[in-house]
Parts: sequence; C-alpha cells; structure tokens
Amino acid sequence: MEHLRGQDVVVLGLPRGGVPVAFEVAEALDAPLDVIVVRKLGVPSQPELAMGAIGEGGVRVLDAGVLAHAQVAEDELRTIERRERSMLEARVARLRRGRGRIDLNDRIAVIVDDGIATGSTARVACEVARLLGAAHVVLGVPVAPAEAVHDLVGADEVVCVLAPRHFQAVGNHYRDFSPTSDEEVIVLLDAAARRMRRDRALSDGPD
Repeated sequence: MEHLRGQDVVVLGLPRGGVPVAFEVAEALDAPLDVIVVRKLGVPSQPELAMGAIGEGGVRVLDAGVLAHAQVAEDELRTIERRERSMLEARVARLRRGRGRIDLNDRIAVIVDDGIATGSTARVACEVARLLGAAHVVLGVPVAPAEAVHDLVGADEVVCVLAPRHFQAVGNHYRDFSPTSDEEVIVLLDAAARRMRRDRALSDGPD
C-alpha cells in the first residue's frame, strides 16, 4: 500500500482481529487509525455461516444465495438483525469511549481486516465507509480466497497479499491467530492517536 503514503488516508480496522493489522498499516502510511464496526448476520441453524452483515449508519448487506439455501424466514432475519444491531451499537460505544469518529468525507478509506472468508463483512464495511463520505475505498487484507477477491464489490481497490485457490480458513495462514480483546483494540487506537498528536506537534514546530 506504499502508493497511498502521503495521500489523505484514514485507515479503518475491522474489530477485533483486523485492528492489529490496521495499526501496522496506519503506522507505515503515517495515517490516522479508526475502527469501522460491522456485525455478521449468522444463519440461525449455523451461526458461523454468514448470511450477511450490518454496519454503522443502518447499512446492511445480504447474501441471497445463503439465505435461499438456508431457507431463512423474514421474521428470523429481523430478529437476528435487531440483536446484532444492539451489539454493534454497544461495541461502538465501548471501543471509541467517547472519542469521535474520524471524518471520512472526501478522503481515502483504507479498510483492513485480518483476512476474508466469505467477504460479506468486507462488503458492508466498504458500504459503510462510502456512506460516511469516503471518496475512494481500498480494502486491504493479508489473505483471502481467490474467488472472494475477484467477486468483491464495494471497494474501488483490493490489496491482498495471498489469494489461494484452495482456501480453508483465515487462521491457517497465521502462526499466531489468538483472539484480540476489546482492551487490546483500545490500546492500539490510543497509541495511534498519540502518534498523530506527536506528528502534528512536530510539524507545527515551536511557536
């Protein structure tokens, strides 16, 4: 992503696991770091299987194929979305701790996750960024299945380090895929904010 350095970029990590990756990207690009909070909508009988995702600003993306195959009723979908929406709003409040969202208006939003499985969460994150005013949306991930990279809609640009054709799970491509806690996310956001304040102070120089 070196070509983005020096441009008007905001790096947005997908909590939780995407934030440690996004922290490194933000530091390399000397860009501010924020979170973009989305929630997966899991199939009732198989919660790990995403039938869609929701994000801030009322954005929702659904996977019509999964919905049809799983035969999810409309009232089931509404119930799950209501529950996930409540959890999303609680997580936003917990992670930002009163800190305002970084303005994306007319800027480049670089959305970073630790990897892509189905792509539904990444799609909704891209839509949320655009809804919040981003002029250009870049999705950056270390690993994703080749078909997900090719079929991904919503991003103007996709940067993916590894896109295997025979993909099983994101965690298979990490030496350490231990869970990231909310507390670790908050620590990284605070550290990135301190870096930006320090950089601004240095650029302003003495009075």
